[in-house]
Amino acid sequence: MNKKKHFIQFHNRLFLTVLLLFLLFAGSFIVYQYQREKVYRVELFNTKLQGINNRMYTLLPNLDNKEQIQFYIDKYLVDLPNIKLTIIKKGRQIVFDSYAPDATIIQMGYWDNEEIKQALEKGSGYQIRKDHSTSTPYFFSATIYPNYIIRTAVPYDSMLKSTLQSDTRYLTFSFIISVLLISLFYSYTAKLGQAIRKLRKFTQRAEEDKYIQWESEAPYSSGEMGEVTRHIINVYRKLQDTKEALSIEKDKLFAHLQFSREGLGIFSANRTEILVNKLFLRYCNHISDINLKNSEEVFQIKEFEPIIQFINEVQQSPSQIKDRRRNISIEKNGKTFIIECIVFDDMSFEFSINDVTKEEEKIQLKKQLTQNIAHELKTPVSSIQGYLETIVEHPNLSEEKRISFLQRCFAQSNRLARLLQDLSILTRIEESSDMYDNQDMDINLLVQTILEEIELDLRKKNIIVHNELPSPIHVKGNYSLLYSIFRNLLDNSIAHAGEHIEIFLSCFKETDEYYFFSYRDTGVGIPSEHLNRLFERFYRVDKGRSRKLGGTGLGLAIVKNSILLHQGSILVKSSEGKGIEFVFTLPKITE
Repeated sequence: MNKKKHFIQFHNRLFLTVLLLFLLFAGSFIVYQYQREKVYRVELFNTKLQGINNRMYTLLPNLDNKEQIQFYIDKYLVDLPNIKLTIIKKGRQIVFDSYAPDATIIQMGYWDNEEIKQALEKGSGYQIRKDHSTSTPYFFSATIYPNYIIRTAVPYDSMLKSTLQSDTRYLTFSFIISVLLISLFYSYTAKLGQAIRKLRKFTQRAEEDKYIQWESEAPYSSGEMGEVTRHIINVYRKLQDTKEALSIEKDKLFAHLQFSREGLGIFSANRTEILVNKLFLRYCNHISDINLKNSEEVFQIKEFEPIIQFINEVQQSPSQIKDRRRNISIEKNGKTFIIECIVFDDMSFEFSINDVTKEEEKIQLKKQLTQNIAHELKTPVSSIQGYLETIVEHPNLSEEKRISFLQRCFAQSNRLARLLQDLSILTRIEESSDMYDNQDMDINLLVQTILEEIELDLRKKNIIVHNELPSPIHVKGNYSLLYSIFRNLLDNSIAHAGEHIEIFLSCFKETDEYYFFSYRDTGVGIPSEHLNRLFERFYRVDKGRSRKLGGTGLGLAIVKNSILLHQGSILVKSSEGKGIEFVFTLPKITE
């Protein structure tokens, strides 16, 4: 069983400590004053007896005359009937003793008495003691004169004792003042104890991180203690506000890290988890080919050995390694990962894993695109250069040949212009998609406009277009991009599908958000092995025939990117000899 600790509260300990000190001081002071008062009264009474001695020495011309001494006693000391008078010559001869008046010479041990010794040393002295002859207590007072010592003694009875005692009213007054001071101090310490109890309760609740109602539980009080308390409360409030703000920011940070596009793992110096997001574990599982049971198992992944070795080196010799950042590249299961590790000053560290597979693919695509653009530009530029060179080097060339070469140069320049225009459209779609203005568009009206523009080309190939779109059919999009979608699909059929074919354009389905379109022709179609690459830039099923017809190889790439820009989707179906069909969606106008 746990024994409950019993202890005296602080304000009670303070009160008892100060009370003890006060009682010691007050008691010592009262005793001192009491004794001082008593000594004062004794000294005062001794002065009175000394006055009697002085008057006797002054008034009596002959201290050896016993009759004159007795006369003096009867006349001047009548109010002191019990007074005892002794006159001693310095030769230790007792001249007179009022209790033995007939004695002439009495040799006794007077010189051993304290009052006589003091008189011989200091000129006067006193002592309270018993008389040697009567054993009665007396107050003796002795004074030394030339050749004589006069000693006066008064019985030390109850009346004299009362006279020489200190005034008891002083003790009563001191007691009352002491009680009042003790009461006042107890009241002060009780208030102090109440404030301390509240402050202790407040600090306990603060330590336990419990909710504190400021108005009812804050230990406010007056005076300096209240000022100190208010400072503590204000500091605590600021700490609480800061803690709440940090907690909010911590939650935001953790939420951000959890949904970060890179895998993050933060570990302490002893390699225990501090924060690990889901993407970090997913990437680690992919790299290790197994499902990790916990995040600490990442230190057992073989591919992580260079990073783990770097962490060990930094932790073992932190002062010798200034660069505390290391990264490695890992290729695993068709993916490329960049793993970066940072070791902090407290030897904790952070892993970040980025899947750069798409970035690598983009780099390769850009290289390929650059090569394709260079190749595509090379053909028309070379043709123009060749024809112009022939004209320049052969001034006698016939007019018919000259005109023919110039016409070919013009055709190649047109092809070059179309190529640059299509490249410009693709670049704008990919890099500045947010710069396009969207508006309410009637697709049926747009298609009618395109059909009117290409009417001559359709007649040359005997192509019949069946526009089965409802009228009107409103979508929200950019005019030039929507125009490019339908124009490139029609130009593609005119260029590659063959002659005497039919084209069918319809909207076969409608939902709350999208229209579903179908574009189909009955042309030559394409083999299935080419379908996956049909939307790639500069990809051609029949490269020689496409260049001969003047195509840029970018039309279907523009179609796909324009549809994706409008949050739609597209797919293609085709088989050789049976034509081709594009199915795509465009968003409706929603209120």
